[in-house]
Amino acid sequence: MSQQANLIVGLIAQTSIHAGAGSSAGVVDLPIQREGHNGWPCIFGSSVKGALRAKADAVFKDDQPLIDTIFGPPSGSQVTHAGAISVGDARLLLLPIRSLTSAFKWVTCPAALSRYERDLGMLGKSLTLSKISVSGESQALWSAENDDLYLEEYRFEAEQQDLSATISAIASLVNREGFEETLEKQLVIVSDDMFAYLVQNATPVNAHIAINSDGSKTVKEGALWYEETLPPETVLYTPIMANSSRVPKAKEGEAQPTRLDALAVANMVENGLFGESNKWLQVGGNETVGMGWCAVTTELVGGR
Repeated sequence: MSQQANLIVGLIAQTSIHAGAGSSAGVVDLPIQREGHNGWPCIFGSSVKGALRAKADAVFKDDQPLIDTIFGPPSGSQVTHAGAISVGDARLLLLPIRSLTSAFKWVTCPAALSRYERDLGMLGKSLTLSKISVSGESQALWSAENDDLYLEEYRFEAEQQDLSATISAIASLVNREGFEETLEKQLVIVSDDMFAYLVQNATPVNAHIAINSDGSKTVKEGALWYEETLPPETVLYTPIMANSSRVPKAKEGEAQPTRLDALAVANMVENGLFGESNKWLQVGGNETVGMGWCAVTTELVGGR
């Protein structure tokens, strides 16, 4: 019986995503979630797991025991046990950045790519990425050509380099026709320091207001706030580790619950939650105004 099966889940934003970090003392009232040590945007594992459970409630609505087996019973339940899956943070890999060179570029850095390689190695999938070195903050690697490259208000000296191995490894996260060919034109690798600057300063911040409901169509006093989002086309990935179900054995004389091994649990996530016509997930807030929708790609990558 399989004891653990690992999945890598690729997410590409179709709409803006606001996975909120709560209130802030800064200019932005509602910032997005970020990693504490480097400031990179992310979606915490608890938020991803909550989104997965909400989807499971819709897909497996007639099988509450199966939902509880995969995710654990709800708070206050008389039966207590851990769920069968462990969900990691959704980590940033590609951030779309405005560019005068084209509509936008997908930007990453050596540190993000190295971490992606390590994360997949932990799950049981080995990658061979292109050897990457970016010499300075005004330098960038681009597979298209040697030329000046413009990202936001900055000009970069682009060095043409064969990034085919890296492009192939990233493309497996996105199930979109022609995505690998598009990445050959759109992928840009900047230095770690420049990437840290861009992820802090190039994410959209939108102003919001509330309107009085008395028919006057005027703005409520003090009802102005600023909300940060991840833009559409952002590419993230999250690891999911499936274990054998942890449902306790029933007492003598009671019906024994169905027990699933790790591979069966992983299959319920990969093919049950995300069937051929249902490869979508809504994460973060503002669902009723169409935010947070991601196209999903799943791959069983290893286990034991």
